[in-house]
Amino acid sequence: MKLIHTADWQLGKAFGRFEPEVRSALSEARFEAIDAIGRAASEHGAEHVLVAGDIFDTEGPEDRTIVQAISRMERHPCRWWLLPGNHDFVRNDGLWDRVRKRAGDSLIVLSEAQPHELEPGVWLLPAPLTHRLNLDDPTEAFDAMETPGARLRIGLAHGSIRDFGSRGEAPNQLAPDRARRSNLDYLALGDWHGVLEVDARTWYSGTPETDRFKRDAPGQALLVDLEPGREPEVTSVQTGRFRWLTRDWAVNDLADFDAQCGALMSTLDPSNTLLDLSLTGITNLGDRSGILSKLENEIAHRLRYLEVHASELVGRPTPEDLATLSMEGVLGIAAAKLNARIEAGGPDAVLARRALERLFVEYSRGEAA
Repeated sequence: MKLIHTADWQLGKAFGRFEPEVRSALSEARFEAIDAIGRAASEHGAEHVLVAGDIFDTEGPEDRTIVQAISRMERHPCRWWLLPGNHDFVRNDGLWDRVRKRAGDSLIVLSEAQPHELEPGVWLLPAPLTHRLNLDDPTEAFDAMETPGARLRIGLAHGSIRDFGSRGEAPNQLAPDRARRSNLDYLALGDWHGVLEVDARTWYSGTPETDRFKRDAPGQALLVDLEPGREPEVTSVQTGRFRWLTRDWAVNDLADFDAQCGALMSTLDPSNTLLDLSLTGITNLGDRSGILSKLENEIAHRLRYLEVHASELVGRPTPEDLATLSMEGVLGIAAAKLNARIEAGGPDAVLARRALERLFVEYSRGEAA
């Protein structure tokens, strides 16, 4: 049989660091990913979609978020198996009761650790979270779950299969060899936001719509082809719209920057790209000013979002720069004093460098006007 494994939708995520227009686009993309998953299921003949936790970003989302999520899922002919995670854990009269009241038969909320027979002989073993932080391994319950006539046993859980440190979404720890211990043909996991193979039968699907930097690829889901007696065939399916790129560029001059910028922009869809860019290097003042001006006035307007870190991109005045300013009387005197402090080093050198760069930038703007 074939199924789709996905997790960590985190619908309703606030994206508070961004401006309203960007927040709105990122939030809408998370709902669009549901449609991408549904289309992938139909295209590949997968009748079941397993969602391994954190469907919602909180246990108390707005009604609009719930209604839109259900509406998107019910557009597609597959069945959706929804596991509560640490962001949307089970509690009485909580989120999942609200979902059940609105959902049809194609959405199954797995709020209890009880096996379900997906098809004759194909059993799903869920491990829902009942608290945000769980001290015990919820997948231990798999060992005692009876699955009469099982051809395939599929586990569904949310947590850290190993210690991911600060990168993990929750401290909930799962046994790394759970698939072997519980005789599972496949263990579908959520919590880690990138695709990750733990072993041949244990996978994290990652989030279907990327939501942070450090992940160059768009969001994914996993197409899983299962057959008794062999290892699963697992294939990544792209479902995400946005790319969150992190780049660290060493820059020698404006021409070097233009080359790196052109190479990057030619490989992406700027309107669907968020870029966190760090610049290092030593250039003359004119080139540094030109680089920052291009980022502010051209690149930032093409990308969905741009964040620049340029404190390590040092602008050093050339003799030509100083000669230009020296012709301006008081400006030339100020430039010479600042340059002397830079050359002397010490605690004032950094401030002097920034002041000289600002002096040169403002002078250049005045000339251009």
